Amino acid sequence: MFPMATGFLNYGQQTIRAARYIGQSFIITLSHTNRLPVTIQYPYEKSITSARFRGRIHFEFDKCIACEVCVRVCPIDLPVVDWRFERDIKKKQLLNYSIDFGVCIFCGNCVEYCPTNCLSMTEEYELSTYDRHELNYNQIALGRLPMSVIGDYTIQTVMNSTQIKINKDKPLDSRTITDY
Repeated sequence: MFPMATGFLNYGQQTIRAARYIGQSFIITLSHTNRLPVTIQYPYEKSITSARFRGRIHFEFDKCIACEVCVRVCPIDLPVVDWRFERDIKKKQLLNYSIDFGVCIFCGNCVEYCPTNCLSMTEEYELSTYDRHELNYNQIALGRLPMSVIGDYTIQTVMNSTQIKINKDKPLDSRTITDY
């Protein structure tokens, strides 16, 4: 008789616990109904990327010393560095530098460990093409700086709700993007 009573008590406790979990999830669902939808009309509106966003890699040919640190720290040995040794000046001369963004995992190790800071991450994230071979960027394509989303007058920028911090001391028309 006693084991049957404890079985009923355990069943009752489990039922109450399950009802509590269902009630908590229902409250969370109801709290989301009051929020505005977050829909961005993509080609015409773009969200502003965060400060530490890792987009396409920018390469400065003149700063590179062909040390191949970027190749050694890359988990997939992706950057291709072609160089030759100049005997008269006793230095390496960079001939070609390329990265295949179809394979790149955008980890940022090459940017982090570059001793001359010739690599940097940009805010460009639109790398879609119809041909995978177009994603192989050489030093000329890597040297091209992308147009900033903020500077493009044809696109309306949309800020995330976590990035908006309105300076209420300034009037609305004198606020700049840095005030948010």
